[in-house]
Amino acid sequence: MTGSVLGRAIRRGLYAVTAMIGLCGSVHAATVRVGYIPVIGSAPLFVMQGKNWARDAGIDMQLVRFQSGPQAIQALVSGKIDAYVAGVLPLLQARAHGADVKVVASAATEELEVVSRGALAADLPEQPVALTPDALRQRFADFATKAGHKPKIAAQPLGSVPDTLLRYWLKARNGLEPADVADIVGIDIDAAQQAFLAGAVDGAILREPALTIIRHRMPGMRVLASGHDLMPGQPGSVLAIVNEDAPDRAAWKTAFLTSFVKATHLLATDPEQAEPYVQQALGGGMLPRDIIIEALKVSASNYVSDPASIVDAVGKLQDFEVQSGLLHKAEPVASLFDLESYRQIAQ
Repeated sequence: MTGSVLGRAIRRGLYAVTAMIGLCGSVHAATVRVGYIPVIGSAPLFVMQGKNWARDAGIDMQLVRFQSGPQAIQALVSGKIDAYVAGVLPLLQARAHGADVKVVASAATEELEVVSRGALAADLPEQPVALTPDALRQRFADFATKAGHKPKIAAQPLGSVPDTLLRYWLKARNGLEPADVADIVGIDIDAAQQAFLAGAVDGAILREPALTIIRHRMPGMRVLASGHDLMPGQPGSVLAIVNEDAPDRAAWKTAFLTSFVKATHLLATDPEQAEPYVQQALGGGMLPRDIIIEALKVSASNYVSDPASIVDAVGKLQDFEVQSGLLHKAEPVASLFDLESYRQIAQ
């Protein structure tokens, strides 16, 4: 679907939702608690909040910040949040434990990159290049020979999207056994960025805006793997709704999804307009405007709303988690997705 067609479809959906709210007369705002992690992939929420689209649709959106997808899942399973904007893979684990949660939209794809510093980045060109498996194996071996230990690479906790994608890239894409070539350190998002900047780790798998911040603070940083190198069509942040068929969800589900897709479309087509809301949400207004704009422009082409676009990739990553022993058994991937709700607002 082209951008202009999608834009018209979103506007029609918003008009319908607004009309529905108007016909109801005096409407109490529906409270929606949304768990998210502080990355660019969550930016549709910040746009919805900054432009008052959620409020105008009769929704009292309460944002609850977490430092990783697995942390947000704990809140989801215990009933502390109604919706979730973070990585998709932990949702499979939540469903395996009986949680009724459905992905209704994608937010961002190919978010994560693997970056390196110091000896691990030695002689790499400033512009990222895709390393062959042999070149990558040799790079890790050379580092271990010089340093006397394997490189440390910061990720997020086991079962998170960053951790799984890092292992997938090493093993499935390059034939390297993760434990043989690197020490993977599972820490929170902010801690991973700080550990990399401080030199406590030699590499990290990170998203925007951390990538742009590091590029400016550390000119010697080099990319070991782009988002596409990690996995073409890499699934990233998604919007999921808990107990979406419960009667109380009908009061806000369509309006929330429509506003979320509209915000995602704005980020893909006019990132500068979104900058003030993202800057306030991610940096408390402290990050320079130019940094946020650069991070948004780099990410713009990766904002994709259609959840159908990531189903196959999620299946591949789940299969990898099962093969690696990170999951006991595969869950039916199709049952994680509600594709029809998106189709209804986008037609």
